[in-house]
Amino acid sequence: MEAFRKLASIAAPIQVANIDTDQIIPARFLKTPRSTDHGQFLFHDMRRGKDGNLSEEFILNQKEFKTSGILVADNNFGCGSSRESAVYALHDAGIKCVIAPSFGDIFYTNSLKNGLLPIKLDRSIVQAIWKALASANSSEVEVDLENQTIHLPNGSTYDFEIDPFRKQCLLEGLDDIDLTLKYQESIEQHELSEETNYPWTRSID
Repeated sequence: MEAFRKLASIAAPIQVANIDTDQIIPARFLKTPRSTDHGQFLFHDMRRGKDGNLSEEFILNQKEFKTSGILVADNNFGCGSSRESAVYALHDAGIKCVIAPSFGDIFYTNSLKNGLLPIKLDRSIVQAIWKALASANSSEVEVDLENQTIHLPNGSTYDFEIDPFRKQCLLEGLDDIDLTLKYQESIEQHELSEETNYPWTRSID
């Protein structure tokens, strides 16, 4: 996966609590192959009116936020089912970071494993970020993973916490497969040793 170090991008405030994975990507799109751009399905039903056309009321449809790479969301973002496609939809749409007071547990883990940075902050801080985005001349926010800081357009800076192991994986761009391949030589040596010491375990072609 792509390494995540520092991101400077337009941040879109989504002030709706309990956005679930079915809202992020509706279930009818789940059979879509991973090779297909899932970004086209992001918030599919939320961002469209009854006529099926894009609604200007939805923030990501507004000119200022169409290129957002950061979402500033509310409580329990990504709750609901465990669908990994929710992360695919965000990532493919260019969203690389979501800031929220809390996340659905499985969504949070899926994000870290797919190169999307979920940042947990106290809701009072999230509200301060919403306020800053509404009052500043720019909506650009900088997220510095290495230093674990968020820099707002009004000059404010906030620190955030992240598991050290997951942080390192993001910095190096390592998913679970990449992590396993780092130990490929040791794994192959172990398999050779097993075949030598326990020949009866060899597979028969």
